[in-house]
Amino acid sequence: MTTDRTDDWLEDGRARLARATLAPEAEAVGRVEQVSDGIARVSGLPDVRLNELLRFDGGRFGFALSLDADSIGAVLLDGEEGIAAGSPVRGTGEVVEVPVGPGLLGRVLDPLGRPLDGGGPVEAEAHAPAERPAPAIIERDLVSAPMETGILVVDALFALGRGQRELIVGDRATGKTSIAVDAMVNQKHSEVICVYVAVGQRATAVERVIEAVRAHGAPERCIFVVAPAATAPGLQWIAPFAGMTMAEYFRDRGQDALIIIDDLTKHAATHRELALLTREPPGREAYPGDVFYVHARLLERAAKLSAARGGGSLTALPVAETDAGNLSAYIPTNLISITDGQIVLGARLFAANQRPAVDVGLSVSRVGGKAQKKALRAVSGRVRLDYAQFLELEMFTRFGGMSDTRVKAQIARGERIRALLTQPRFAGLRMADQVALLAALADGALDALPPERFPALRARLPGHLDATAGPALAALGEGDALEDAVRAELVAAVTALAQTLAAEAGNTAETGAAP
Repeated sequence: MTTDRTDDWLEDGRARLARATLAPEAEAVGRVEQVSDGIARVSGLPDVRLNELLRFDGGRFGFALSLDADSIGAVLLDGEEGIAAGSPVRGTGEVVEVPVGPGLLGRVLDPLGRPLDGGGPVEAEAHAPAERPAPAIIERDLVSAPMETGILVVDALFALGRGQRELIVGDRATGKTSIAVDAMVNQKHSEVICVYVAVGQRATAVERVIEAVRAHGAPERCIFVVAPAATAPGLQWIAPFAGMTMAEYFRDRGQDALIIIDDLTKHAATHRELALLTREPPGREAYPGDVFYVHARLLERAAKLSAARGGGSLTALPVAETDAGNLSAYIPTNLISITDGQIVLGARLFAANQRPAVDVGLSVSRVGGKAQKKALRAVSGRVRLDYAQFLELEMFTRFGGMSDTRVKAQIARGERIRALLTQPRFAGLRMADQVALLAALADGALDALPPERFPALRARLPGHLDATAGPALAALGEGDALEDAVRAELVAAVTALAQTLAAEAGNTAETGAAP
């Protein structure tokens, strides 16, 4: 029996050899000329294409960033350990690909899809190129559905739509990431898939974001792509593109996705660093000439797709940092010209305890009311104008008192608008709550309530509406427009709560206790 098995094995081997096609096979092998600062200069690979994936010794990878006549500038994705001058390099004929699929939800990954949360290997449905072309114009549809953030000043004054690109810009430590994270947390009430991309951030800051989403949001529908400041520059450069590809998987299947890139200023600095190390000619502020194109081709991938493409959407909230409020700097102006509007945060407002510190005069949404619910649009029309007039009047009153009754009324109304727009973190408001507050403000129902009682009003309003205005909430949820009867019921409920709070404030003042 043993001899028979041996004969069968030999016959099978001879048959395979007979079928095999023997011919010479050429393999291009390059060599590393020098390596430093995350860049390897490679020679001997004349057929390598731009952005092609290169394989180094030890299973390490990089990609071709610049092609010169006799060498390649390769960006390393795994550090420099084990790579030295003379090491062999091979082209793969492929581009950088990242895993995609539902198996990524709830995970913390690096830009190549490798887990950072200790949760075992990633169950990817497929792999897709990190860089992909943006949808063509004919494949897009109008941005019409709202992307609710739960932040009153954003939803009422600078409404975001699903498929929009809205820049969050401001100085360091003014609450840019807080607005983005609050928008993520608010999606626990929707079916939106969220992707958070950290580029060049401190590891502790990224941990705080992840813990905040886990504590207040729906982490099972979120993907965290992390490339902190300590990682290789190549990973930081590829991170936004990788996150966009992961989010596009859900958009292309008819779902709604939200991607937050925190932040593109550090990504631009990384791009400048890699460009200077690969000897590309510098331009304004030492950035290479293609820095605008890099961010344009990234953000153009966010879109609302047509019904023929499934009707999915990908909304982008990129973050950018300014220096001393200089919006005319190179990178902020580039990003403002690419996106569909910007939410500008002011350091002076932040220092004055106005949170979120949104500068109403400089912020804008170029989609605006087209993506806003009709009910919210009906009650938020004059809020921005009234608030802007109040800010001007407040500036003039600093030079002396004004006895005019009309001016005093405008000042009092503006103070209440400011108190209403002040909102703590992780305290998102439903659309019905926002409509009720703004309708009550417009009808003067909040004029008698001291501004210091507005936080209590905001905190107690959802439960009060559920208990006293159930039919109005149901009617508001079913229809898009705000009927007069529904508005009257909502205003009556807010008025009753405001009177209760005003009475409590009066009782507290009489007893001399702290409010």
